Amino acid sequence: MPLLTFAQEVEEVGIDEQINQAFAPVANFFSSIIFFEVAGVPFVLILLVFSAAFFTLYFGFPNIRFFWRAIQTVRGKYEDIEKHGAKELYGEGGIAQGVDMNKVDDFDKHLETVDELAIDGDIADTIRDESSDGEVSHFQALATAVSGTVGNGNIAGVALAIALGGPGATFWMIICGLLGMSTKFVECTLGVQFRDVGPDGTVYGGPMYYLSKGLKEKGFATLGKITAALFAIFCIGGSFGGGNAAQSNQATIVLKELFNLNSAGAGFWIGVVLAILVGIIIIGGIKRIAQVTEKVVPFMAVMYLVACLYIILSNFSLIDDAISLIITEAFNPTAIGVGSIIGVLLVGFKRAAFSNEAGAGSASIAHSAVRTKYSASEGLVALLEPFIDTVVICTMTALVIIIFNFGGFFEYGGDGTGAVIIDGLSYEGAGITSQAFAQYIPYSNVFLTIAVVLFAVSTMISWSYYGLQSWKYLFGRGKKADLLYKVLFLTFVVIGAAANMKSIWDFSDAMIFAMIFPNMVGLFFLYPIVKKQLNRYLDAIKLKKDAIN
Repeated sequence: MPLLTFAQEVEEVGIDEQINQAFAPVANFFSSIIFFEVAGVPFVLILLVFSAAFFTLYFGFPNIRFFWRAIQTVRGKYEDIEKHGAKELYGEGGIAQGVDMNKVDDFDKHLETVDELAIDGDIADTIRDESSDGEVSHFQALATAVSGTVGNGNIAGVALAIALGGPGATFWMIICGLLGMSTKFVECTLGVQFRDVGPDGTVYGGPMYYLSKGLKEKGFATLGKITAALFAIFCIGGSFGGGNAAQSNQATIVLKELFNLNSAGAGFWIGVVLAILVGIIIIGGIKRIAQVTEKVVPFMAVMYLVACLYIILSNFSLIDDAISLIITEAFNPTAIGVGSIIGVLLVGFKRAAFSNEAGAGSASIAHSAVRTKYSASEGLVALLEPFIDTVVICTMTALVIIIFNFGGFFEYGGDGTGAVIIDGLSYEGAGITSQAFAQYIPYSNVFLTIAVVLFAVSTMISWSYYGLQSWKYLFGRGKKADLLYKVLFLTFVVIGAAANMKSIWDFSDAMIFAMIFPNMVGLFFLYPIVKKQLNRYLDAIKLKKDAIN
């Protein structure tokens, strides 16, 4: 019997812990390189803040000026000019003079009553703009990109930010989200501008393409190739980390909590099950599961927001106290270990950037697939993404946790790893959010567990696409190369589930933030092109407006 007991004890510490012990040094290594400091501040965060502020000022606060225009674009108000061209429709001699083509039921029937559509020839200055090639609408591109960002970063990431930095981290997350809108506008405009369209109509886009093609146009072909390759490598790493391991890690946390799974190998086996599920979708090609996920996840997101709103409104009298605490703690933090204002700012910016990915360039891969003649149109649509993800959803999660902790359930700062003690038990990430929900909504832990798992799976599917696009850029578009990537991707599903949260999030942060370095090279070389394309799109809108008035 003692021998059997000993064997069981060895097994209990053997699976998850061995994976964690092997993975932690790797995570620490990458984190120490990517987050090297200048004057006590990680340089990558300085770069992120500076670039966001610069683009906000250079483009005249596009996050404010073009917010409503972006909503109109998503709703299809300018779909006619994006498909056929403003000059062709509304220019001198255009076929739609005095007619708003968005209100014409049948475009083909309308054409029968007028002269044939004549291509002006002056509508575009590059081959990229001479067609409305693309696979999806503005709304579909936005929904795809949002599905890759809205999820566990909003549930677990916010909880981690507050656990480490206190309520003040929320303020800096909001600021990062608002500034990130401008960065997202720039990178997604470039994603459309420099995309490739295959013979079958498949779109290939993202930083790999605007770095290689855009910098070549500027006379820096070698630099473009190097930075494009670096971005592709880091994007693959990001797909293994933030888009994968961090997701399976949070799904495992809530599943272990819900079902009281305390065995040493529980994380490993949960990871195996998740890997099989994701593998069926990305390798087996069983579209039905993916289609169900695509339908269920938006519903779960809405239900999550409704639940947040219910908790917030149920504690209406505490909202002003929560907001006051957020602002006060942003400039005078009291969380254990966070130190000065710089400390809480770094926590907030780190979690917001991880959540909305503005500056990382990943979303431009999804946005590049849009159907439009005007690349800036999708840039405007994309600026809505950080607002939805960070300013709205992250803030709502933060308010729920802060209102919950007015009851003094845990101490801000915790143990410095993101874990806090509630009623004598340790909770971290999504587990903290789950405790907050359970305080106000009975059995909400079941709902939140389902939501976290679905968000994790949908995010992994989205990021497998991002990573695979980068893999194809580096290694070609063969089936064997694709299969190798997918096997590696699924391996990280298991690693993420087995290793502890700190190691996984350190690695995930490092991989996502590494993408910022090569991406920023492209943004700072090519932002004048974005200005030109923005003016071109605004001129097209004005031409339509003048023609139908």
